[in-house]
Amino acid sequence: MMPRSSALISALCLTFLTTSCGLFTPKDPARARQVMYEWHDDGGPGEVSVEIDLTKQIATYKRGDRPIGWSYVSSGKEGHSTATGNYTITEKMPVKYSDRYGWIADATGKVTNGDATPKSPVPPGDHYSPAPMNYWMRVTHYGVGMHAGDIPRPGEAASHGCIRLPRDFVPTLYDVTKIGTPVKVTHGKSAPVRKPETIG
Repeated sequence: MMPRSSALISALCLTFLTTSCGLFTPKDPARARQVMYEWHDDGGPGEVSVEIDLTKQIATYKRGDRPIGWSYVSSGKEGHSTATGNYTITEKMPVKYSDRYGWIADATGKVTNGDATPKSPVPPGDHYSPAPMNYWMRVTHYGVGMHAGDIPRPGEAASHGCIRLPRDFVPTLYDVTKIGTPVKVTHGKSAPVRKPETIG
């Protein structure tokens, strides 16, 4: 028969091991992260060009005739549609503030109206902030450009008319474009696009 103290120690050890097993329970696997862009610019001869497919909400990039990448975009949602056409970049700015859209926040910084305009009523104590458009690249004379922005649902339009680009990708594109870079906006592509994947 086991001495009382040994039995107590054995029971305590068993309890510790049983309860501590929870420390080693495997966690659920991390969710796959959506691939938002690919970039393989060789920096060789030829100028960069941009083609945006509004139907797929995908932009493809070429240097000369060579494909060098693709990215999701988010163009104008219903009521703010982005117009098709052949454009060129006519202005580049590290950051530009919208004169049409922004948000209203209270004194604590909590956004109370995320879809405001300069004419929206601002409650007492709140303030209006114009939307920043980082890595701004203007493509129309009436204020449409490419810039960093949220792409809440890849493949769906969500902007007020501009062409949002993935935030971690847009500095790369900004660096290789210039005033005069052609930007074609269409409702369909002639060349097939590699199907986007996910990273596990």
